[in-house]
Amino acid sequence: MKIDDILRTAVEKKASDIFISVGVPPTIKVNNTLEKIGEEKLMPDQAKELVESIFKKESDLADFVREGEKDFAISLFGVGRFRVSAYVQRGSYAAVLRVLAFGNLDIDSYGIPSSILDLHKTTRGLILVTGTTGSGKSTTLSSIISLINANRQAHILTLEDPIEYLFRHEKSIVDQREIGIDTKSYATALRSALRQAPDVILIGEMRDFETMSIAMTAAETGHLVLSTLHTTSASKTVDRIIDVFPPDQQQQVRIQLSTVLHAVVTQQLIPTTDGGRVPAFELMLLNPAIKNLIRENKVPQIDAMIQTGRAQGMITMDNSIANLYNERKISEETAKKYAVNPDTISKYFK
Repeated sequence: MKIDDILRTAVEKKASDIFISVGVPPTIKVNNTLEKIGEEKLMPDQAKELVESIFKKESDLADFVREGEKDFAISLFGVGRFRVSAYVQRGSYAAVLRVLAFGNLDIDSYGIPSSILDLHKTTRGLILVTGTTGSGKSTTLSSIISLINANRQAHILTLEDPIEYLFRHEKSIVDQREIGIDTKSYATALRSALRQAPDVILIGEMRDFETMSIAMTAAETGHLVLSTLHTTSASKTVDRIIDVFPPDQQQQVRIQLSTVLHAVVTQQLIPTTDGGRVPAFELMLLNPAIKNLIRENKVPQIDAMIQTGRAQGMITMDNSIANLYNERKISEETAKKYAVNPDTISKYFK
């Protein structure tokens, strides 16, 4: 079986991931269930051949052979785009491929609330999309970028590792730079970005102190900056950013963050009653009360402020999950399993 056949099968079956590993047939994940493609278990030489055939650039393959791991993205004409993580396990080649959207983003099908999509109207400040790996952060960010591209005349600059969604120029000019290929690092690309007249900067992930610092400065100087973090709530996101900085800088960072932060979206994908998955969201929008809580280091009180901010469009995770249960998309057991406060979420049930 060729890698192109495996990729086609994955897309046809609406899989989220593809696994290539010795000792099992090529496997895809469909709605959180693993399905084998065929019955033949891969031998080491077969896995090696499949993994090597994924690489389109000799330089990427050379990096993989030298380092034992490599992350990149590929496209298969007429089929789709895939994010690849190739690695060595127990001396054999292996890979996991994430299936990405291809062509125009079908934003209406993702279940993203209008209050989150409306963030595309923001012209300055910092917007963060957070959640665990595989929760759909890239899809939400790309949907917002797509709406900016379709509705505003702007220069959009994306810094990604690797580039996941490919954008065409619409009303905006969209330049996409891949870390390790077009530029050395996020921090290097961000410093350069400030001299490239961007209106919107997308940072694939804020991984370190330097990137966070430059990103906040960019947001402070009139740019719209969007990025992701692997945090599971708005309050934990604020804490994570502040904790990255040295203790003697943290109070100044609280003040700066309260000024530049515009919104934090947190999301998770939840199993549905029909075997699919559906997103649940928390949305924090910065208002004067939340800004004060950040400045005064009263971050634990943010959750209560989100609850009282529903009139402004804010959403708590438990409200979002309860809505999914009330629409009978998820079971009561699932709602309680994924809730922030499983003992109290039932008060929102209808």
